[in-house]
Amino acid sequence: MSISVLHTAGGWWVLTPTGASLVDTAAVTTAQLLADRPAITAAAAGIDTVPAAGLGLVSPVTAPCRLIAQMTNSVSHVQDTGGNPAKAPLAFFRKTSSSISGPFDDVIRPEHVRLLDYEVEIGLVIGKEIPVGTQIGEGELADYVAGLVVTNDVSARDVQLPHNQYYEAKSYPTFTPVGPALVLLDADELQRFGDLRVKLWVNGELRQNMTMAGDMIYQPLEALRHLTRFQRLDAGDLILTGTPVGTAISVPPKPVQAAVKLLPEETKWKLFFESQSRNPNYLKHGDVIEATVATDDGTIDLGRQRTTVRAAE
Repeated sequence: MSISVLHTAGGWWVLTPTGASLVDTAAVTTAQLLADRPAITAAAAGIDTVPAAGLGLVSPVTAPCRLIAQMTNSVSHVQDTGGNPAKAPLAFFRKTSSSISGPFDDVIRPEHVRLLDYEVEIGLVIGKEIPVGTQIGEGELADYVAGLVVTNDVSARDVQLPHNQYYEAKSYPTFTPVGPALVLLDADELQRFGDLRVKLWVNGELRQNMTMAGDMIYQPLEALRHLTRFQRLDAGDLILTGTPVGTAISVPPKPVQAAVKLLPEETKWKLFFESQSRNPNYLKHGDVIEATVATDDGTIDLGRQRTTVRAAE
């Protein structure tokens, strides 16, 4: 049975039908909390609770940690950008964990960024050490993944694209809102990963809406098996699993793409950014972003994230 864990500056809480129950633990980090499962279980009994709405929530995934994201992991997103899903590689990039922010914190757009984009994603929270070379068998995902979180892989496209610079473009402070809850799942619940639907709204307009079944190219088990061939993971590390169609970035039609390939690199990017600057879907100061992840029947619900874009002062 799932357990929704909340995090505030003052401690950890479990969400129960009657409110939030404080976890009696000395844990400061997510890794320490996951090692204190008896305290989480005890809090889930909900004997003494307070209204959850009154809690000032911060990210349930603490930094520093490893923050790793999958690339090109959605059929709809790859097709939307003119690619072939069958040829999409199983690939990863890193983000700094200093980009992690709370589920209701402002997203701060740096002064030099003009093309600010959003990507709702499901985050896998690692539950224990996974040494390089670990063999993860079928049905063993729950042995290594403790739970899931709502994440938003905020991206500065005008930094990312000209130089294929993912690390900087996705690592500015507040560029990875996480939460509101870390939802701990058992093995049977994790098997319903494909039933999860991700949604993202900007100013009330639904921009992204897709279930994982049939759209996610590389499922979590396959991704973890590949990643642990070369990367050690530890409890509290966070893996973003990719976003579906509906982000702000738009790709020119194929005839236009073919034509611009003949142009000098500087001219090509100038034309691209001129066209993107006319795209109204990029995030602006004051835009409100909301994101959810849940099964359609509501059995698994990771909660609702709500952030506001602010220009850096």
